[in-house]
Amino acid sequence: MRVLTWNVWWRFGPWQARREAIAATLEVLGCDLIGLQEVWADDDENLAGWLADRLGMHWTWAASDRPGRWRERLGGSTAGVGDAVLSRWPIIDRATLRLPTTGGRDDGHQALYTLVDAPGHPVAFFTTHLNSAPYESAVRCAQVTALARFVAAHQDRTAFPAVVTGDYNALPDSDEMRLLGGYRTAPVVPGQVLLDAWEYADPAEPSATWDPANPYTARTYEPAGRIDYIHVGPPGPGGLGHVRSVRRAGDRPVEGAWPSDHAAVLADLAAPSGGELWLTSLGRSAGASSG
Repeated sequence: MRVLTWNVWWRFGPWQARREAIAATLEVLGCDLIGLQEVWADDDENLAGWLADRLGMHWTWAASDRPGRWRERLGGSTAGVGDAVLSRWPIIDRATLRLPTTGGRDDGHQALYTLVDAPGHPVAFFTTHLNSAPYESAVRCAQVTALARFVAAHQDRTAFPAVVTGDYNALPDSDEMRLLGGYRTAPVVPGQVLLDAWEYADPAEPSATWDPANPYTARTYEPAGRIDYIHVGPPGPGGLGHVRSVRRAGDRPVEGAWPSDHAAVLADLAAPSGGELWLTSLGRSAGASSG
């Protein structure tokens, strides 16, 4: 099963050209499950829906309840912002969690849960976006605490391990990321561990998802860092859901347009074996789309 997480940078920059670059990148990758952050929507179009139609996927999204600051940065835009999941298979359940922001700026961040009716086993798939200021580590710790409990409340309907994706705005050795994983410090939920998929990466692979090689990132003058993640629960029976490979994606321009200011993270997870095998093969036909 091929999964991806990507912050698509709302409607900043040349968003029409970027939208095409995002779609072209995803078309080549052939993902089964996609978690998107900073998705935009207006009265005419939702980016998640537009991408799902283009890719032949199912989709759902959750709008932020505080789009005001985003709109102010674009001089009064009326577009909404939120998080979304795209799935090759039907989405049969969903829920959202408003994340806490005490002590930090409230940008309306949330977590989105979906239960995907994948062959063999349903998949509990999550995506989220945490506060961004470098000094808000304590806020992010509170947010991942809420997130971990949210995952625990929704992961027991399948043998497939929970898959949690998002832009955490935090480096791998930060307090919040150790807390979320639960294997380098005491877990929020006793016994719950979420493995950072990048632990399985080739050490020679570039890892920064916030990379000054991208001109949109370079103009912030911030250092490179890996701040976008795919986490997976411990493998199920027979290694179900274990990470087979992981790498960056969306880390180069498409016909001159950089898709986003973030690179994406792409991982292949082990699926049921034998007759239930449903690993992605590039170029296969896609399923029907729905909202």
